[in-house]
Amino acid sequence: MNEFTIELSFDDEAQKWYAQNDDIPILLEDFSLDLLIKRVKLAVPEMLEINNLSKTDIYLAFKMETQAVMV
Repeated sequence: MNEFTIELSFDDEAQKWYAQNDDIPILLEDFSLDLLIKRVKLAVPEMLEINNLSKTDIYLAFKMETQAVMV
């Protein structure tokens, strides 16, 4: 099984979500988290093919880190 962890982050200034994985490689952005995840699911098989990586048995894990701000 090919397992990839997609890092999700939100840029407050740009008001956009970003998805990134260096192994595939992929970097996408969108204003909507739901749309971004859909775009990632569509783009990953294509990027794997372009980079000559196996595109069978793909498992995507989405990881979102939150940041706490002390006030």
